[in-house]
Amino acid sequence: MLQDITTIDRYLDVVRTEMDHAVSSMDLNALIAAAELIEEAEIHGNRVHVSGIGKPGHLAGYIASLFSSTGTPTYFLHGTEAVHGSLGQLRKGDVVIFISNSGETEEMKAAVLGILNNGCKVIGVTGNESSWLAQHSEVHLLAHVNDEGGPLNKAPRTSILAETMVLQALSIILQKHEDIDVKQYVTWHPGGMLGKSKQ
Repeated sequence: MLQDITTIDRYLDVVRTEMDHAVSSMDLNALIAAAELIEEAEIHGNRVHVSGIGKPGHLAGYIASLFSSTGTPTYFLHGTEAVHGSLGQLRKGDVVIFISNSGETEEMKAAVLGILNNGCKVIGVTGNESSWLAQHSEVHLLAHVNDEGGPLNKAPRTSILAETMVLQALSIILQKHEDIDVKQYVTWHPGGMLGKSKQ
């Protein structure tokens, strides 16, 4: 039991350290550039998609839902299904946010090349600003961590938190620009306690 508590304490210490680092290293100019890229696409009738493979793919679903509920209609693009026909949901001029901690995996490269070949622009979210994905992105958002916080330091934990935080920051810029009021927000989110809130 004591060993378990020590393991959890270490994880929480790592989270504090890594999230402080993620906040201090967040590139505000890159976030603004990403928001402008999305808004420019919307002006021309294009759409936003979010994609990833593995754990980042699950995060992509959440981010697409968050953006949609705060004024930026956004679609989830399955990271591996993309190269098996799902690229058909894209239209030339769309923007795809692609999440990958390493920015180097072969299946990610195949999906991103397919996205680019369909005339779309990519916002890459990675933990490595020198990665393949960063180099092939119109805008790169850094979400770097040194320690995942768990046994073996392999399973995505703090990297997912960092990626979530930077994309939540992007969602705040987009929502602010859309100037969404409570009435409109509740119209999009009529269920649960949020749906019952009026102010």
